[in-house]
Amino acid sequence: MTKEVEFVKMHGTGNDYIYVNTTVHALEKPEERAVLWSAAHTGIGSDGLVLVGLSDKADFSMRIFNADGSEALMCGNASRCIGKYVYEAGLTRKTTVTLDTLSGIKELRLKVENGEVNEVTVDMGLPEVGEAVTLEAAGRKYTGTIVSMGNPHLVIFVDDVTKTDLPAIGPLLECHPLFPSRTNVEFVQVISREKVRMRVWERGSGITQACGTGACATAVAGVVNGKTGRKTTVVMDGGQLAIDWDALSGKVYMTGEAVKVFEGKINTKSN
Repeated sequence: MTKEVEFVKMHGTGNDYIYVNTTVHALEKPEERAVLWSAAHTGIGSDGLVLVGLSDKADFSMRIFNADGSEALMCGNASRCIGKYVYEAGLTRKTTVTLDTLSGIKELRLKVENGEVNEVTVDMGLPEVGEAVTLEAAGRKYTGTIVSMGNPHLVIFVDDVTKTDLPAIGPLLECHPLFPSRTNVEFVQVISREKVRMRVWERGSGITQACGTGACATAVAGVVNGKTGRKTTVVMDGGQLAIDWDALSGKVYMTGEAVKVFEGKINTKSN
């Protein structure tokens, strides 16, 4: 049996996902859909699939499946896009929305102008800072800081991010034996105390234009290593995010755009 599923493609700083309202379209085998629909030439093309649903703990729920079908715990860019999605679709009139994720409840603060959400601040919660580690990949040693933002990150500071062979090094570090569940990898160049340049290899998706949790992990690692202040602009391939690691609460706040690219319908087989 074939059915038609409505979707919206959105991006946050170039990190693009396919969004489906599961209260309208209950998707079977979302892992398989993520792989098929994320394909650039034979599908819609994206970094993965995001399912928006209801929750008994928050206003809405979010499940994220990467382009390889693996399920992610959290995505800051996707969270911001959900804020825009639910407001502009008329699913809520709130400008402060709570979101149930696999890494806990997140709060979204929407900046609304003329009925449109053009910026969202996400309360990303408390980071968990791990140890500094030195790993070997492709015959070279890399020293990085382990940070969890509900999902794992390895943040490595370098002199010049353009000289990092991300396609070669990224997958080796992602799948390093130290990370049995794999990890996201960020290479970071410090521009000033208030700004850094970051490139990311995302667990399950590869090179992406941006990573919200990665930007947060980068900002935290910058403070921990004495390289940046608590308010940092993180510049990525797809744009920039403002990160504030609040000294009083210990929480990390991420602010950035959310953009609707297009909407459509796709035919899918159901069992």
